[in-house]
Amino acid sequence: MGNIWLAFGLTLIAGLSTGIGSIIAFFAKKTNTKFLSISLGFSAGVMIYVSMVEIFSNASHMLTDVHGEKAGVLYAIIAFFAGMFLIGIIDKLIPSEKNPHEVKFVESENEDIKKNKLKRMGVLTALAVAIHNFPEGLATFVAALQEPRVAIPIVAAIAIHNIPEGIAVSVPIYYATGSKKKA
Repeated sequence: MGNIWLAFGLTLIAGLSTGIGSIIAFFAKKTNTKFLSISLGFSAGVMIYVSMVEIFSNASHMLTDVHGEKAGVLYAIIAFFAGMFLIGIIDKLIPSEKNPHEVKFVESENEDIKKNKLKRMGVLTALAVAIHNFPEGLATFVAALQEPRVAIPIVAAIAIHNIPEGIAVSVPIYYATGSKKKA
């Protein structure tokens, strides 16, 4: 029974670290769009770094364990570029007026449209983070039940990873609504 409470506590710590990132919105001034740009850039950079360095490396090691050195590395590289290709196709299939990655002049949009886009981005990011965090929570819980010593570094890594996710959710919502409570 003690391991269940430990597993639950460690999972809770990892999950609540998203809230730590969202606290960043409380230090923002509504008129400071530079803060919005920097915080979103920082959170995106951390998440890309984790994906590129940590996840790719782990995937490569796991694939080499199963398929051998050459095939494993080759499969990891193919999967990486296949993912990029798939995202590129998805990006091209989205109509340009609805595509958030289309280059536009920021000054040409009216204030309400900008706020709605920011709010939508924050809400969709929150949904994606919630879906993404569910398996993370399960993995943390199971790891803590099986081997608590292994779970502690996992919790630390997930907590560090979740902080920029909280920033990516709360800051756009704050800028769109002006409400720190909603952020």
